[in-house]
Amino acid sequence: MDIMETIKEQIESNPILIYMKGSPDQPQCGFSAKSSQILMACGEKFSYIDILANPEIRANLPKHSDWPTFPQLFIDGELVGGCDIITEMYESGELQPMIAGAAKSTA
Repeated sequence: MDIMETIKEQIESNPILIYMKGSPDQPQCGFSAKSSQILMACGEKFSYIDILANPEIRANLPKHSDWPTFPQLFIDGELVGGCDIITEMYESGELQPMIAGAAKSTA
């Protein structure tokens, strides 16, 4: 499978997916740490992909999403954004219902 197809399949198969540096338990950058902490605070299960362990994804995801930086959060197949947007949406209360809705769609 071509890497762009793999990325598309990952996004479509996971209702809440964050591409990050490291893992939620061992983030490898501050932005990934903050973003995964916010997702954990929302209280729903989410998937992650460590772009440091997947250099092909790291190189090609920005072409797919048209977003140059990491982390990248996708909810129900749509790019939400990176750390700043995730933080703003969480603080304003916009993120929690999106996460809850995506989690319900898999239940």
